[in-house]
Amino acid sequence: MTRNAGFDREKTKDWRLETRLVRGGTLRTELGENSEAMFNTSSFVYDAAEEAAARFAGEAEGFTYSRLGNPTIAMFEERMRLIEGSEQARATATGMAAVTAALLCQLRAGDHVVASRALFGSCRYITDTLLPQFGMEVTLVEGPDNAAWERAVRDNTKVFFLETPANPTLNLVDLAFVCGLAKRRGICTVVDNVFATPLLQKPMEFGADVVVYSGTKHIDGQGRVLGGAVCCSKRFFDDNLNQYMRHTGPAISPFNAWVLLKGLETLDLRVTRMCENAAKGADFLAGQPQLENVLYPFRTDHPQYELAKRQMKGGGSIVTFDVKGGRDAAFKLMNALQIIDISNNLGDSKTLITHPASTTHQRLSVEERAAVGITEGTIRLSFGLENGDDLIDDLAQALRKLG
Repeated sequence: MTRNAGFDREKTKDWRLETRLVRGGTLRTELGENSEAMFNTSSFVYDAAEEAAARFAGEAEGFTYSRLGNPTIAMFEERMRLIEGSEQARATATGMAAVTAALLCQLRAGDHVVASRALFGSCRYITDTLLPQFGMEVTLVEGPDNAAWERAVRDNTKVFFLETPANPTLNLVDLAFVCGLAKRRGICTVVDNVFATPLLQKPMEFGADVVVYSGTKHIDGQGRVLGGAVCCSKRFFDDNLNQYMRHTGPAISPFNAWVLLKGLETLDLRVTRMCENAAKGADFLAGQPQLENVLYPFRTDHPQYELAKRQMKGGGSIVTFDVKGGRDAAFKLMNALQIIDISNNLGDSKTLITHPASTTHQRLSVEERAAVGITEGTIRLSFGLENGDDLIDDLAQALRKLG
């Protein structure tokens, strides 16, 4: 059995989303287990030396080494492929491993990348430091500005890289426009779709070539393991990603892949509840005098509300706002919370609050943070599965302590 062998893709192609989330990619052994089996092994054995040679040559079915393929990992990859609607999916050790692999596997020295300025802090390390270190040029643009993407294109532009909604500012990029521009110019579009999840937004439906995820967020959704995924076409996988993954080794462990498989079974239920809580929480926060710039994509006062409604099925689980009074006031609010936890994770079953300027984006200069809309008072709030009224009560009592 190879990475894609054993999956009845004809059987699953007409399954609806909820069924794919629970049953997609399942392979059972002869023991007939209900829960997917965990093959916690680094390597595999062969009945004969000739069989080993044939597997390594690609002439026979079968796994050889878990860095290259493993039955549990293959099940997670197939389920992600089905959910995303891509031809291929490849699991990685972390979300940042997915981002790095999706970019480095296709870039060479002298190539040019256009990226949205508002990115997760570690993604900005990739664009600002790592790619230039290897001789690649990067131009940062304001993601919501369609004309900026067009102006930035050069003859050597190979990749567009973007997050939408962006972390933590919730800026949106017009996927139809940017992906369409990329197609016309022969550019590969790589979209980090973590905030939207594969349930709320399908970048490939708008023409994206590659979609990356941190499985650590909503896919696990319970703060247990790290993991990531790259969803792409078979051609991209064969020409770029496969050999990069094979030889550089950012492989996910079978245990983590198994946990993410279990997480996918409840992803729809969890994201639905998270969105309900976030929408309710955003409405409450928008009326508080201690705050300003309360942002949620599905509120009509979001500057890109119409775009959000066009390309997303829900507003997501994240609300971002600024506390009047800067860092001191933001910390005072966070420290006063009794239910909501301070943590830099998101997409978790527990509601979590983060101060980006001192955590996820602290490596950016003050000027760079200001350029993407992160102030000393900016707060990112990831809504979980608790009772929404309890969360609002907790926020209310903390706000009262601000005066």
